Amino acid sequence: MMKQSTRMTAERFRRLTSLAVGVSVALGAAACGTKDAPGALAPSGAVGRVRLVNVITDVVRGRVNASLESLVFTVDLLYTGSAPANLGAPATAPYASVLAGNRSFVLKRTADTSVTVATLPFTVAEGQDRTVYAVGGAAGTAVTGFITTDTNTVTAGQTRVRLVQMSPTGNRLDLFLTGNTADLAAATPTVANLGYQGVSGYLTVAPGTYRLRAVPAGTAPASRAGSVNINVSPVTLTGGTVRTLVAVDTTFGGAPLRAFILADR
Repeated sequence: MMKQSTRMTAERFRRLTSLAVGVSVALGAAACGTKDAPGALAPSGAVGRVRLVNVITDVVRGRVNASLESLVFTVDLLYTGSAPANLGAPATAPYASVLAGNRSFVLKRTADTSVTVATLPFTVAEGQDRTVYAVGGAAGTAVTGFITTDTNTVTAGQTRVRLVQMSPTGNRLDLFLTGNTADLAAATPTVANLGYQGVSGYLTVAPGTYRLRAVPAGTAPASRAGSVNINVSPVTLTGGTVRTLVAVDTTFGGAPLRAFILADR
């Protein structure tokens, strides 16, 4: 690639996104093969914010670079990784500012940027936060997008939590956010019967240390302890923050299920 082209791309990226500092090395690694649509990020007008989360269950296509309308958005995004937070410091914000309107991510294999994994369109309004999950891919199936609208306001001294079910293997789950030693037989599900690509409402909880467990929806109370298919501890929640807890399959699909935490604010 010509040095002049690389410098121009890097300069545009520095001008147009808050991710610029610390990403120049990544830009050089990923710029080739990521130009797919004119009309790049240009937050000189009304802006929203967006992030990209990788839950692609494909051993070949599951490690991706992403461009946002011809500008590098992230490189080497791994399973359960979130961009731009995966970039090197100081470019570790949970979201990136983008020009409001219709946008699209283009995902390419990190190992071979001539291979397009998916194009994921989304719309973001002024002042809005959105998360685009890249999903699917198992057994060669299509990689598609699943989009949530995120509300990242919180009262000082409290924490807001949301649960997102992105495990096709898990189907419908009862999820419990409890103290570490709480007896599931006596507990009430924090969110009940949450199906694949289901999104709970936001829950306001006191700051503290919690444990996240899941069982198949409708499991009898006495059978819950022996039916746990997700168990994450500790889940540390501090005041003034917003967190999304995401249930997913194992790295390349299927059981054992797992969960990870997104720092929204």
